[in-house]
Amino acid sequence: MIKDETLKKQYYQALLDRNSKYDGIFFAGIKTTGVFCHATCPARKPKYENCNFYASAEEALLSGFRPCKRCHPLSYPKEIPSLVKQMIKLVEENPEKRWKDADFSTLGIHAATARRKFKKIYGMTFVQYARARRMGIALKSIRTGEKIIHAQLDAGYDSSSGFTDAFSMIMGNAPAKSDNVKILYANWIDTKLGPMVSIADEDFLYLLEFVDRRGLEKEVERMRNRLKAAIIPGKTSISIQIENELQQYFDKKLKKFETPLKCYGSDFQKAVWNALLKIDIGEVSTYKKLAVSLNKPTSIRAIGNANGANQLSIVIPCHRVIQTDGNLGGYGGGLERKEWLLNHEKNYKS
Repeated sequence: MIKDETLKKQYYQALLDRNSKYDGIFFAGIKTTGVFCHATCPARKPKYENCNFYASAEEALLSGFRPCKRCHPLSYPKEIPSLVKQMIKLVEENPEKRWKDADFSTLGIHAATARRKFKKIYGMTFVQYARARRMGIALKSIRTGEKIIHAQLDAGYDSSSGFTDAFSMIMGNAPAKSDNVKILYANWIDTKLGPMVSIADEDFLYLLEFVDRRGLEKEVERMRNRLKAAIIPGKTSISIQIENELQQYFDKKLKKFETPLKCYGSDFQKAVWNALLKIDIGEVSTYKKLAVSLNKPTSIRAIGNANGANQLSIVIPCHRVIQTDGNLGGYGGGLERKEWLLNHEKNYKS
């Protein structure tokens, strides 16, 4: 989400003027209706305070907004093939659906062709789009702090059962439907590097990730299945603590996170994560050094996999591990974020 006030006011004026020069430059998420639009949308204009602005459609989707039916923001700037329109319609009719290659056969098209056509127009694959829409449903109520049932109309559903089905696909069954279910609370956190989501109870932090991280949905599912938990929007003392500590971290006022953590993984993964916690801020290690320090000198690839399985971004600093030749290596939150974090901490230390 765009935070620069000058830029936001510029985009808002473009929205008021229906300035076609800004079509495709930004997308406006309208809080009161739950839709996102491009600059020339003919609908009645919202108040400034009811607008969020995004640089991409995927960001708007992950924030819980659905495409406006009047201006069709996903149709700009190219004419959209009828097949692609049909695919978008299918997602809106059934947002909780997880698309597999076999599903494309029913449309009479090969999965690779669908991916290529969709990405050519939108810069993301159809599966990415469907995932962003699906995750947006769950993340919207987390972002706004609304109760699930109150968020259903904004999410684009005509019935409470439709919304609950889509939400529970990711976050688990609502507590009223389940016996002996552990309840975890999800909180939306805006940061300089984009929104994050925390999942916690009153004792521990279980997950902290950027909302656009690829694989976040599966991470959440594995965690709640392991814990037999349901996740609902809300804050605990732990989620408030990590939100405050993150703010201090980005303001260069905190060198060590104190939030209690709960990590689930194999003994090897836990050993890797403990080793990561020993890398001081402003310092870096390599996958090879970590392998040697754990007396597993031939397990460099496994070290990388354990890094990738870390569910506590920034707090367990997997971003401080690079390749032996100095290249950044991988990072679930994206290499641009990894580079930013390392530079931030380098300057932080000095």
